[in-house]
Amino acid sequence: MWVGLAVALAMLPPALAQGSKIWRCGNEYTNNPGADPVARGCREVQGGNLTIVEGTRPAQPAAGSPAAAAAGNSGQAGARSGGERVAPDQQQQRDQEARRILEQELRRAQERLEQARADYAEGRPPRLAHERTDGPRYQARVEELRARLERAEADVAALQRELARLGPPAQR
Repeated sequence: MWVGLAVALAMLPPALAQGSKIWRCGNEYTNNPGADPVARGCREVQGGNLTIVEGTRPAQPAAGSPAAAAAGNSGQAGARSGGERVAPDQQQQRDQEARRILEQELRRAQERLEQARADYAEGRPPRLAHERTDGPRYQARVEELRARLERAEADVAALQRELARLGPPAQR
Protein backbone atom coordinates (compact mmCIF):
# COMPACT_ATOMS: atom_id res chain seq x y z
CA MET A 1 0.00 0.00 0.00
CA TRP A 2 2.81 2.47 0.86
CA VAL A 3 4.59 1.61 -2.37
CA GLY A 4 1.47 2.38 -4.39
CA LEU A 5 1.04 5.72 -2.60
CA ALA A 6 4.69 6.63 -3.21
CA VAL A 7 4.36 5.84 -6.93
CA ALA A 8 1.17 7.90 -7.15
CA LEU A 9 2.81 10.90 -5.42
CA ALA A 10 5.87 10.65 -7.69
CA MET A 11 3.64 10.83 -10.76
CA LEU A 12 1.55 13.75 -9.46
CA PRO A 13 3.89 16.71 -10.33
CA PRO A 14 4.30 15.74 -14.03
CA ALA A 15 0.57 15.24 -14.33
CA LEU A 16 -0.07 18.68 -12.83
CA ALA A 17 2.51 20.26 -15.13
CA GLN A 18 0.87 18.71 -18.19
CA GLY A 19 -2.51 20.05 -17.13
CA SER A 20 -1.41 23.66 -16.52
CA LYS A 21 -2.22 26.26 -19.15
CA ILE A 22 0.48 28.05 -21.13
CA TRP A 23 -0.24 31.63 -22.13
CA ARG A 24 1.40 33.78 -24.79
CA CYS A 25 1.52 37.44 -23.88
CA GLY A 26 3.19 39.19 -26.81
CA ASN A 27 6.60 37.53 -27.14
CA GLU A 28 6.49 36.13 -23.62
CA TYR A 29 5.25 32.67 -22.70
CA THR A 30 4.07 32.08 -19.16
CA ASN A 31 1.91 29.78 -17.06
CA ASN A 32 1.06 32.67 -14.70
CA PRO A 33 -0.42 35.51 -16.81
CA GLY A 34 -1.97 37.35 -13.87
CA ALA A 35 -5.55 38.11 -12.87
CA ASP A 36 -7.00 39.08 -16.27
CA PRO A 37 -4.86 37.58 -19.07
CA VAL A 38 -7.25 38.52 -21.87
CA ALA A 39 -7.11 42.19 -20.88
CA ARG A 40 -3.31 42.01 -21.11
CA GLY A 41 -3.62 40.64 -24.63
CA CYS A 42 -2.62 37.10 -23.63
CA ARG A 43 -3.82 34.03 -25.51
CA GLU A 44 -3.85 30.47 -24.30
CA VAL A 45 -1.51 28.24 -26.31
CA GLN A 46 -3.49 25.23 -27.57
CA GLY A 47 -2.08 21.79 -28.35
CA GLY A 48 1.44 20.55 -28.83
CA ASN A 49 4.39 20.84 -26.55
CA LEU A 50 6.13 24.13 -26.01
CA THR A 51 9.86 24.32 -25.51
CA ILE A 52 11.52 27.66 -24.83
CA VAL A 53 15.27 27.95 -25.04
CA GLU A 54 16.76 31.12 -23.63
CA GLY A 55 19.50 32.76 -25.66
CA THR A 56 23.00 33.16 -24.36
CA ARG A 57 24.37 36.47 -23.23
CA PRO A 58 27.94 37.52 -24.03
CA ALA A 59 30.26 37.15 -21.07
CA GLN A 60 31.55 40.35 -19.51
CA PRO A 61 35.34 40.54 -19.37
CA ALA A 62 36.94 40.20 -15.95
CA ALA A 63 38.04 43.46 -14.33
CA GLY A 64 41.81 42.88 -14.68
CA SER A 65 41.77 41.09 -18.06
CA PRO A 66 43.27 42.53 -21.26
CA ALA A 67 39.78 42.46 -22.82
CA ALA A 68 38.49 44.77 -20.07
CA ALA A 69 41.42 47.12 -20.65
CA ALA A 70 40.71 47.14 -24.37
CA ALA A 71 37.04 47.85 -23.68
CA GLY A 72 38.06 50.80 -21.53
CA ASN A 73 40.26 52.22 -24.30
CA SER A 74 37.75 51.68 -27.12
CA GLY A 75 37.07 55.42 -27.24
CA GLN A 76 40.38 55.94 -29.03
CA ALA A 77 39.77 53.66 -32.03
CA GLY A 78 37.46 51.00 -33.40
CA ALA A 79 33.77 50.53 -32.72
CA ARG A 80 32.12 52.87 -30.25
CA SER A 81 29.27 52.27 -27.90
CA GLY A 82 26.26 54.59 -27.97
CA GLY A 83 27.39 56.65 -24.97
CA GLU A 84 30.85 57.54 -26.24
CA ARG A 85 31.61 60.80 -28.00
CA VAL A 86 34.04 61.72 -30.73
CA ALA A 87 36.67 64.38 -30.16
CA PRO A 88 35.40 67.82 -31.28
CA ASP A 89 38.10 68.30 -33.93
CA GLN A 90 37.41 64.85 -35.38
CA GLN A 91 33.66 65.58 -35.44
CA GLN A 92 34.34 68.91 -37.16
CA GLN A 93 36.37 67.09 -39.84
CA ARG A 94 33.51 64.63 -40.35
CA ASP A 95 31.00 67.47 -40.62
CA GLN A 96 33.19 69.30 -43.15
CA GLU A 97 33.56 66.13 -45.22
CA ALA A 98 29.81 65.53 -45.11
CA ARG A 99 29.18 69.14 -46.18
CA ARG A 100 31.69 68.83 -49.04
CA ILE A 101 30.03 65.65 -50.29
CA LEU A 102 26.54 67.17 -50.04
CA GLU A 103 27.61 70.34 -51.86
CA GLN A 104 29.19 68.25 -54.63
CA GLU A 105 26.03 66.15 -54.92
CA LEU A 106 23.91 69.33 -54.95
CA ARG A 107 25.92 70.71 -57.89
CA ARG A 108 25.35 67.45 -59.82
CA ALA A 109 21.63 67.48 -58.96
CA GLN A 110 21.31 71.10 -60.12
CA GLU A 111 22.98 70.18 -63.43
CA ARG A 112 20.52 67.28 -63.85
CA LEU A 113 17.67 69.67 -63.04
CA GLU A 114 18.81 72.19 -65.68
CA GLN A 115 19.07 69.40 -68.26
CA ALA A 116 15.61 68.08 -67.31
CA ARG A 117 14.11 71.56 -67.68
CA ALA A 118 15.74 71.97 -71.09
CA ASP A 119 14.51 68.54 -72.24
CA TYR A 120 10.97 69.16 -70.94
CA ALA A 121 10.80 72.60 -72.61
CA GLU A 122 7.81 73.70 -70.52
CA GLY A 123 5.76 70.71 -71.61
CA ARG A 124 6.39 71.18 -75.33
CA PRO A 125 9.57 69.30 -76.22
CA PRO A 126 10.31 68.99 -79.93
CA ARG A 127 8.86 65.85 -81.49
CA LEU A 128 11.30 63.14 -82.46
CA ALA A 129 11.16 61.59 -85.91
CA HIS A 130 9.20 58.51 -84.85
CA GLU A 131 6.76 60.70 -82.84
CA ARG A 132 5.60 62.91 -85.71
CA THR A 133 2.72 60.58 -86.57
CA ASP A 134 2.36 58.86 -83.18
CA GLY A 135 0.62 61.19 -80.70
CA PRO A 136 0.37 58.70 -77.78
CA ARG A 137 4.09 57.95 -77.99
CA TYR A 138 4.85 61.69 -77.84
CA GLN A 139 2.53 62.15 -74.85
CA ALA A 140 4.20 59.23 -73.06
CA ARG A 141 7.61 60.84 -73.58
CA VAL A 142 6.32 64.20 -72.33
CA GLU A 143 5.00 62.52 -69.17
CA GLU A 144 8.33 60.73 -68.67
CA LEU A 145 10.19 64.04 -69.04
CA ARG A 146 7.81 65.71 -66.58
CA ALA A 147 8.38 62.93 -64.04
CA ARG A 148 12.15 63.24 -64.51
CA LEU A 149 11.90 67.00 -63.95
CA GLU A 150 9.88 66.51 -60.75
CA ARG A 151 12.39 63.96 -59.43
CA ALA A 152 15.27 66.31 -60.16
CA GLU A 153 13.48 69.16 -58.35
CA ALA A 154 12.81 66.90 -55.35
CA ASP A 155 16.47 65.81 -55.27
CA VAL A 156 17.69 69.40 -55.24
CA ALA A 157 15.21 70.35 -52.51
CA ALA A 158 16.22 67.36 -50.37
CA LEU A 159 19.93 68.14 -50.67
CA GLN A 160 19.28 71.80 -49.80
CA ARG A 161 17.32 70.73 -46.70
CA GLU A 162 20.13 68.41 -45.67
CA LEU A 163 22.71 71.19 -46.05
CA ALA A 164 20.50 73.56 -44.05
CA ARG A 165 20.25 70.91 -41.32
CA LEU A 166 24.05 70.87 -41.06
CA GLY A 167 24.02 74.60 -40.37
CA PRO A 168 26.40 77.22 -41.71
CA PRO A 169 29.83 76.09 -42.89
CA ALA A 170 32.49 76.12 -40.17
CA GLN A 171 35.25 78.71 -40.43
CA ARG A 172 38.61 77.19 -41.23
